[in-house]
Amino acid sequence: MTTLSGWENFYVIVGSSAGALIGLQFVVITLIADQPIGPGQQLASAAFATPTIIHFSSVLLLSAILSAPWPGIGSAALLWGLSGLGGILYELVVARRMRAQDLYKPVFEDWLFHVLLPLTAYGMLAGTACWAVRSNIGRAMFGVGAAALLLLFVGIHNAWDGITYHVYVTRQKQRQEHGRE
Repeated sequence: MTTLSGWENFYVIVGSSAGALIGLQFVVITLIADQPIGPGQQLASAAFATPTIIHFSSVLLLSAILSAPWPGIGSAALLWGLSGLGGILYELVVARRMRAQDLYKPVFEDWLFHVLLPLTAYGMLAGTACWAVRSNIGRAMFGVGAAALLLLFVGIHNAWDGITYHVYVTRQKQRQEHGRE
């Protein structure tokens, strides 16, 4: 299929990046695993850390779907559309988790990068699946590519944000509690 074959390099790069970033997240979690878990940290992790892995995994899955040798676009569009719908539902869960946790009060940037932008990306996936079925495959592929990049960059932002929060806020609190400062 010529439409998908023109995107092979894009999805190799994007998928490889997502896979590597998933691995780095596991390394970071391992490095901080010996830190004490305070009250509310599990809820905050479910609201802020787990979605990052989900976004990277979605990009990896999307790259795999669009790199497979499909006989037609319909099956691939169905799968990426279902991924988009699943992502939309997941983002509703994330929003609920963000409100439920009380360890950290989310600001606008948190709502933007943890809910609004991912919701937009997953919505683009669901919408572009409809475009692809209606024979607007070229536009649909650019929409899917934009959604993949948006999820990748949102994940990078959120991973960095989480690590810097841990380093600069959580560790500072721990030092103060232990009388080191």
